[in-house]
Amino acid sequence: MADEAFSVFKKFPEMQQAKELAHFLQQHGLAVLVADNSPVVDLTFTGNHLQSQFEVKIPASDFSRAQKMLEERVAKDLDSVDESHYLFSFSDEELYDVLLKSDEWTEFDFLLAKKILKSRGQEVNDALIASLKKQRLLDLSTPEEGQQAWIFLGYLLSLLGGFLGMCIGWFLWKQKKTLPNGQKVYAYTAPDRKHGRNMFFIGVIVFSIVFAVKLLNAL
Repeated sequence: MADEAFSVFKKFPEMQQAKELAHFLQQHGLAVLVADNSPVVDLTFTGNHLQSQFEVKIPASDFSRAQKMLEERVAKDLDSVDESHYLFSFSDEELYDVLLKSDEWTEFDFLLAKKILKSRGQEVNDALIASLKKQRLLDLSTPEEGQQAWIFLGYLLSLLGGFLGMCIGWFLWKQKKTLPNGQKVYAYTAPDRKHGRNMFFIGVIVFSIVFAVKLLNAL
């Protein structure tokens, strides 16, 4: 299966964690790829520090099955947890937020949040979970806005023939993010992507001209 057919299912700060999950999924018959996607240059535009990022990739069509297997694996541990666990101190609203943003929490935290809410007499059913997942996909699929500073810098560096300007342009133009269901969507708005495309081609033209001039001068 081609690498393009795989989507990022989980991310880890350590390779060993990624390998353990990959082994578990492979034991259950899923096709898995483990990738080191640690950034060489921080072009996320979010202000995050560079850090290792090891990804476990599977076909998007297997996301639901894989997630269910992970939840079944940890479900047996719910009965042994005591009330010293930090989730017991969460308010009902905070616990519902865990259910909404389950992709940011472990499978154990997600199931425990459901259990605690039910023990408090709150409504938690399949229809609610499906509704929260739908809302989460809608939230995450919304393109990121406010890239004006990077657009200005990208144009500037592209006009100066800088390779980094081309990189910024390509990133704004082509960068995608993977949703919890495996679907890939563009990370930035259509206008920002258009700027990214423009600065990329400007950078290519200017870089080519500068290179040609230097080559001629060297002859």
